Amino acid sequence: MSVLNTRTLTLDRHAAGRRLHAFYVLTKPRVNTLIVFCAVIGMFLAVPEGLPDPKSVAAATLGIAFVAGAAAAMNCLIEAHIDARMARTRHRPLPRGELAPAETLLFAGVLGGTGLTVLHQWVNPLTMWLTLATFVGYAVVYTVLLKPRTPQNIVIGGASGAMPPVLGWAAVTGEVSADALLLFLIIFAWTPPHFWALALYRSADYARAGLPMLPVTHGPEFTRLSVLLYTCILFGVTLLPFATRMSGPLYLVCAIALGCAFLRHAWRLYVDYSDAFARRTFRFSILYLFLLFAALLADHYLPF
Repeated sequence: MSVLNTRTLTLDRHAAGRRLHAFYVLTKPRVNTLIVFCAVIGMFLAVPEGLPDPKSVAAATLGIAFVAGAAAAMNCLIEAHIDARMARTRHRPLPRGELAPAETLLFAGVLGGTGLTVLHQWVNPLTMWLTLATFVGYAVVYTVLLKPRTPQNIVIGGASGAMPPVLGWAAVTGEVSADALLLFLIIFAWTPPHFWALALYRSADYARAGLPMLPVTHGPEFTRLSVLLYTCILFGVTLLPFATRMSGPLYLVCAIALGCAFLRHAWRLYVDYSDAFARRTFRFSILYLFLLFAALLADHYLPF
């Protein structure tokens, strides 16, 4: 093989690798990881004793991850013109011209269709329909209808983001119980303080994009107060699993400790604001949810 052919083959491989990475970025893998984690926790909590069926867990995890990735890709497609105007998102594949809208749509359709098929064939129809509803809630209701129209977009649209543990629960049990709805309620209450912390230090970005996020429409002080109040609500909601005997003292101790830490962040954000601390609060909120659900799982299996 000539040097020219070798060089051409190497360039082709690099180009193919960049395109594959662009499709991967469309799925918002960091967000998707947290979604799948919460869904898997729901699967394990749904089993009173022992472990859920490994095949069901594997199929449900794959199906939910695929549909979540498809929803993220649709969000990127619909908001490509907005992403191009924001510093936080202008590096995404569509604003950079790395992928075309048609191939993004095809990718989302194939990925989502595959995920729904896996859920229907190897999990159960209820999980498939709930996952489809979650997809519509995020890609259509939140992205198209709510986000560009109301500063309460993240509160109302947070319902779709709170669904993963319910999907996991339904995948294992074939039903949605009150305990599953408690997990939903925790993430639903967590979403506003989590996202508004981000919106505070990115408010100029959102204003430039013309999106009515709370700091843009109501100002930073009102938003900081809202973060604090919603964090108080979240603290109370996270105690419900113990109050309903879904969990035990281990979870209670962890929920109180994590809740106090989140409240400390929210209080400081309110009284002594800085963009740097808002960024720290946003990052802490992700760790908070991860640790809270990990505590639920540990409490479920540890004998105390």
